[in-house]
Amino acid sequence: MRRSRLRVLRQSLLMLLATVLAAAGAVPARAAATTDWSVAVVKSTMQRFTPASIGGWSYPVGLYLYGQYQVYLRTHDASYLTYLKSWVDRFVSSNGTINQSFNSLDSMLAGRLLIILHHETGQSRYAVAAATIRHRLDSYPRTADGGFWHADTSSRAHQLWDDGLYMVVPFLVEYGKEFNDPSSEAEGVKQLTVYANHLQQPDGLLQHAYDESKTASWANRTTGLSAEQWCRANGWYGMAVVTALDDVPTTQPGRATLLTDLNRFAAGLQNYQDPATGRWFQVIDKPTGAGNWTETSCSSMNAYTLSRGAQQGYIDSHYAALAQKAYHGVLARLSIGSNGLTNLTTISIGTNVGNYAYYIGRTQATNDFHGLGSFLIMNEQLRSPTGS
Repeated sequence: MRRSRLRVLRQSLLMLLATVLAAAGAVPARAAATTDWSVAVVKSTMQRFTPASIGGWSYPVGLYLYGQYQVYLRTHDASYLTYLKSWVDRFVSSNGTINQSFNSLDSMLAGRLLIILHHETGQSRYAVAAATIRHRLDSYPRTADGGFWHADTSSRAHQLWDDGLYMVVPFLVEYGKEFNDPSSEAEGVKQLTVYANHLQQPDGLLQHAYDESKTASWANRTTGLSAEQWCRANGWYGMAVVTALDDVPTTQPGRATLLTDLNRFAAGLQNYQDPATGRWFQVIDKPTGAGNWTETSCSSMNAYTLSRGAQQGYIDSHYAALAQKAYHGVLARLSIGSNGLTNLTTISIGTNVGNYAYYIGRTQATNDFHGLGSFLIMNEQLRSPTGS
């Protein structure tokens, strides 16, 4: 009888807490454990933006819509796919012409949506549009050892940025899988290997960028490397490796190297995970640095990488627990506002290569697409069947 009364009292206190928080305009994720947070984020974003107003052809919107597609695959809510298609159709004509120059890796991430729509609809125009990106890569500028420049511009010439790997590698391996093009899969593996050869450090993590010419303002004149290990750059890398391992054949040459690199990377993530929150810091390898702060998008990316990698057997199973800790750390940044829409906070806005002060000084945004997209990808991997 006493246990029953205690149970009732506990439930009453929890309900009171939720009521107080709701009155204050925010209900944290943990206070609403049965909420489907992927659905809540997608519906909130679709309410905030139409396919016409969400933004132009860009990698942040492409990342978000890829995350929305993952939610569609689970829920089969046709409105999610219709929304995605409506956005893509703003840029792709009926004959497959796509009015983009594709002179940067950033411009290629949204190309994954073309592959998705070809797979879902069978319409040839999406194959034609996707082939435009694939053929552009045949003439795209590279470093001497074959790494794609971050952009075909003078300000980005000869440069490899970790970010670029997720912009192009998932497109390549998914293109290869959808259109039976082994050369695309091989190219994806090659890019991951070349970039890691330059950027991965003894601690397993990666410097943000490398300049082959060693002339960029941020480049070390001896090594060509940038000074810092930026967290989201590392997050992009981890997700790109896992995506490639998921999609390329097990007989793919170079696969063993990817596994070795991923295991080194996972060990680095473990070493620098914040024990208090489960998240990772903006400058990932300097958690005690003045002004440093835990960032939401990279924490989502790293949680996904560790969870998926452990699930697939690419890394040791103990990393799944680290992923869970990170997952709950990200959920602590998610709430429902007084207007009934979700808010995901503390997301670094778009970021170039810089020094420590530059990274920690980046705006900490709410509902930035870098964070929303990576959250959806993470949540679909880690969510409980009955809610978060």
